[in-house]
Amino acid sequence: MPGVPGDRFGAAASDYARYRKGFPPETLDRLEAHGIGMSGQHILDLGCGTGTIARQMAARGCTVVGLDVDPRMLEAAGEMALADGVEADWVEAPAESTGLADGSFDSIVAGQSWHWFNQDEAITEVGRLLAPDGRFAVCGFDWLPLPDTVPGATEALIQVYNPAWDLGGIRNYEPSLLPLLDRVDFKVVVTFRFDLDVVYEEPAWRRRIAASAGIVNLPPGEAATFDRDLAEMLAERFPGTEVHTPHRVWAIVATPPGA
Repeated sequence: MPGVPGDRFGAAASDYARYRKGFPPETLDRLEAHGIGMSGQHILDLGCGTGTIARQMAARGCTVVGLDVDPRMLEAAGEMALADGVEADWVEAPAESTGLADGSFDSIVAGQSWHWFNQDEAITEVGRLLAPDGRFAVCGFDWLPLPDTVPGATEALIQVYNPAWDLGGIRNYEPSLLPLLDRVDFKVVVTFRFDLDVVYEEPAWRRRIAASAGIVNLPPGEAATFDRDLAEMLAERFPGTEVHTPHRVWAIVATPPGA
């Protein structure tokens, strides 16, 4: 699949699970207000990773399937679900060909994952899997690399070590996703976004970055040197035990043809 990171991404599942912040509860509240994640719904978390959305929706009374291509991510998701006291089914399969039954989901969510998929194939699969009155959401929870902020300075350093990395900047899925949805006769119900400040302990931010797509595929020696430089930069420009990182939550909610 286009853009899928190499084998080390799954190998970083432990750090990914521990240090990547989950979607704020307000995200789930807003999705529920637009018909996604209501108690009793059958939900598919597409490209679930460590199951941040799947576990939150299971806690809200949904019956959830988390799907991902990496068994290590699914193992971490299962362990975290157990710790959270919630249940979900975990399926190892690509988003483009899930092997799941036609029309079997009330809602499908792709959180922090849509950019990894073959989008033409994935949206066809979403249309096959959704119930006739179902809903689909693509959503994200991204740091904002604004000037003179921790994320902005961190991204600049990532680019030094990994010039080929192309997932930086402020993401906007609408120019690519809205025409795709229109082409397959999905109707956009709502788009929303909101910004918030996320506080990390300084070591936790560094571990979160180490498990990110920009660093995880670097050779171990280069990754260690990057971390040293990141620590030095943070100490110089953003001293203190905590770092404040502006983030943005965004979502696009749509219904399938004929809904």
